[in-house]
Amino acid sequence: MLREEVRPAEPAPVDPTTPDFVQPVDREWLDRLATGTVTVVPFFALAYAAWHSWQGLLRWSDIVIFVAAYVLTGLGVTVGFHRLFTHRSFKSGKAVRATLAILGSAAIEGPVTAWVADHRKHHDFSDQVGDPHSPHVEHGHGFSGALRGLFHAHVGWLFIHSHRGAKERYARDLRAEPMMMTIDRLFLVWALGGLALCFLAGWALGGSVHAGLTGLLWGGGVRMLVVHHVTYSINSICHFMGRRGFETPDESRNVWWLAPFTFGESWHNNHHAFPTSAFHGMKRWQLDPSAMVIRGLAKLGLVWDVVEITPERQAQKAAALA
Repeated sequence: MLREEVRPAEPAPVDPTTPDFVQPVDREWLDRLATGTVTVVPFFALAYAAWHSWQGLLRWSDIVIFVAAYVLTGLGVTVGFHRLFTHRSFKSGKAVRATLAILGSAAIEGPVTAWVADHRKHHDFSDQVGDPHSPHVEHGHGFSGALRGLFHAHVGWLFIHSHRGAKERYARDLRAEPMMMTIDRLFLVWALGGLALCFLAGWALGGSVHAGLTGLLWGGGVRMLVVHHVTYSINSICHFMGRRGFETPDESRNVWWLAPFTFGESWHNNHHAFPTSAFHGMKRWQLDPSAMVIRGLAKLGLVWDVVEITPERQAQKAAALA
């Protein structure tokens, strides 16, 4: 069953830098160390994987594990963290909610409440002061300002906590759900468990500990690097270049060539025009694998109340840009 988008008429907060809107961090140095480790280590994994492949040691099982881990954790972020938990664009039972939350956590982009709080705050203050990762605010002008902005939006914001979304304000619904809080607290279990499964899959498919280690390399390190930077590209590239199909008060853009890798998330102007839509690809040719998954789950009866924007609403919004 599909339902039309319903957007709450809430006024935007006045000052997004007050404690009510910013998540406090007790040990900022530890958070930065963990973020730095998760950001840097995958680059070493990629370098080793490239050398490994050059030596002719790449296994078919490594590719299978990489693709499986990439698709599962990527959809955990796009279908789960983003379209279900952040924007509530469809409803599901506890089993589907738990599965998507665990898969999203295994992507190692942070616990579900932190991810949701940051993204909801991004929508409240998109490309304004208070946006956790805008490439356009407080970075200066000219070419150097653009580079600083892109770096900040892509990865730099992960090390800064002055605009991170307060969980009590932006993820209150998830914090009130015992199952979600349990999954949130066990973030390290899902993160490390996902890596362990890649090792075990490599061992099972390749029949040796060495095959397990290469499975961990490709399904763990290399997959983390690709999933992370594909996700980050939505914050940076999709707020900097591309086309606009709808009038929005921010700099969101549609970037067609990113759509296959982002599972449809790069139809970002479409998304900002209709944030609660379960489908970001608004036209038939706009590839949106996440939408295909949601449609499939709906046909199986596993999700329902899926938000879909009518062609009339789309046309009305598009006319405002002309």
